[in-house]
Amino acid sequence: MSTVFLSYCRSDQAEAARLAAALTDAGLDVWWDHLIEGGAAYAKRIESALESADAVVVLWSARSIESDWVLDEAARGRELRKLVPASLDGTSSPLGFRQYQTVDLTRWRGGGDPASVDALARAVSALAASVDGVRGPARAAWTGDDRAATPPAANRVRRQLLVGAISVVPLAGAGLIAWRHVAGGAGATAGNSVAVLPFDNLSGDAEQAYFSKGLSEEVRSTLARNLALQVMAKSSSSRFEDGDYDATEIARELGVAYLLDGSVRRQGDVVRVVADLVDGGSGLSRWSQNFERQLTDVFAVQSEIAYAVADALSAFVGGDRDDRESLAAVGGTTNAAALDAYLRGRALYDLSTGEDTDRAALRLLELALENDPAFASAHAARARALTAIANEHGAVDELASLYGAAVAAAERAIALAPMLAEAHSTLGFTLFQGRLDARAARAPFERSVQLGAGEATVLARFAQYAARCGRHDDAARALAPALVRDPLNPLIHRAAGGIAYAARRFEDSLAPLRKALSMNPNLSHAHAAIGDALLNLGDVAGALDAYGKERNGDMRRTGLAIAHHRAGDAAAAAQALGELRATGDRVLYQQAQVAAQQGRTGEALGALERARQLGDSGLIYSRNDPFLDPLREEPRFAALLDGLGFDASTAAPA
Repeated sequence: MSTVFLSYCRSDQAEAARLAAALTDAGLDVWWDHLIEGGAAYAKRIESALESADAVVVLWSARSIESDWVLDEAARGRELRKLVPASLDGTSSPLGFRQYQTVDLTRWRGGGDPASVDALARAVSALAASVDGVRGPARAAWTGDDRAATPPAANRVRRQLLVGAISVVPLAGAGLIAWRHVAGGAGATAGNSVAVLPFDNLSGDAEQAYFSKGLSEEVRSTLARNLALQVMAKSSSSRFEDGDYDATEIARELGVAYLLDGSVRRQGDVVRVVADLVDGGSGLSRWSQNFERQLTDVFAVQSEIAYAVADALSAFVGGDRDDRESLAAVGGTTNAAALDAYLRGRALYDLSTGEDTDRAALRLLELALENDPAFASAHAARARALTAIANEHGAVDELASLYGAAVAAAERAIALAPMLAEAHSTLGFTLFQGRLDARAARAPFERSVQLGAGEATVLARFAQYAARCGRHDDAARALAPALVRDPLNPLIHRAAGGIAYAARRFEDSLAPLRKALSMNPNLSHAHAAIGDALLNLGDVAGALDAYGKERNGDMRRTGLAIAHHRAGDAAAAAQALGELRATGDRVLYQQAQVAAQQGRTGEALGALERARQLGDSGLIYSRNDPFLDPLREEPRFAALLDGLGFDASTAAPA
């Protein structure tokens, strides 16, 4: 006989009594607090009954959703994966419990509409039956409907469509565990793949969302260092942050075997976290655990979740869990104020809405470092923010100082945490794109791949660097797993198009670029990249059409100037070039491209040399740029490439 724990608030006692009798008549063993003997340890008896029950039936009403007792009992039922919610008066489940199908009891008053009680009884029976075959103590939550006594349907998770960014980085304290396998270990398969979904913020304060999302990224970053696992990148996983999606649908779209979902409730000085590992094929919970700590002990929460999730996954997919890294080794902090400023700063940086948010993010990251100067992840994040500000917002006369500060911050991160892959990747990025030194960037980039072989961001950065250095095979090898781990990120697909273009596989570049635009029609540089490919394929009309759709004005004007010249429209070409020149020295590289294509070799070389003096990051494309082909036999151009570090040392290793 299935055992039911009945949770209700005192004002609904009469309805609870009638329902208890009806469920008993249906053949269920019902426990509710009316059965507690006088003098018994009240709380202890309730806890014991709840833990041992096969199902926890929670009666939601306008009154019970305000009851701390009912909320606590419902939360425990959810954690144990045996929650069966019902509504007495049509009241919706409170936030955090809406992913479960609710039985409607509004028309049942002890006699009428027995079908609703039957549905409740069937749900309980189905839940109890589903325990067999579910590994471990966790049980599947019932999410079925009122029509049949079927096993639980796939869990529903509330997610919002969000296009992520390739520049995202691991959180502080990431890497409290890591599985290390020998180089060239087992490849990723569907059976060892997992996506960490952004944890729900149940704190009742929307401004606390950064904390819950940050915690989920902490766990994801930790698991990504397990070379026995294939862990989806944040940008793909985050596309399901809100809205109603079936767990099996999410798993199918991401191509993963497991989903890690969770919620965070931060109230006062207490943090409560629920983590739930879901089988992507069946939608059934395979493991669930509750964590509750004081806010000052938040790192213990992160550590425990990381260990527990890793252990749970290990039970299903295997893996060596002996090489557990320390907090310091992976760039974390034990300073709560530093962590808070860091999480807020990174959340602002990820918004990528403009100069104001980028500079605000930088200020928060610097505040984090004021609180903990040894916080390596914050140093790495500061380096990225400085580089982004230089690339996107920096004035010509401040580029050198911004890039210099970025390099220094990345080097400091590595000194503090030599095993932090993101720090090495960031250093490579700032040396290459900031200092314009491909030779110096090689070592940190290659070290980042050694340490972060499971991180899509790290792999993609290296792939783009390798492609621009002419290491096309290395680029392809690095990008392939990045595409697997971040399949819904348009930036990854745009990068794939750029890598094919650098190898002069112009036709092959078109499909990933178009896929990127199908994911994000407003993605900058993608239309221009398509125009570049079409122009090099001889399709001038198609190129003109693509350039006309480009959102980035500099890229649009450059492409139009070259394409109109190829079409023989001198007036239109001159107009586009005039508009480009009007933007000043900030686009010297683009001016050089146009001049080279129009046969003005001396002007093109002068613009490139001036661009190098000013630190124009466009020069990173110069080694493979087809638009600079008219300059390749010029000694000044060869000297320029050598000065940028594009020499024999950047060739693919033997």
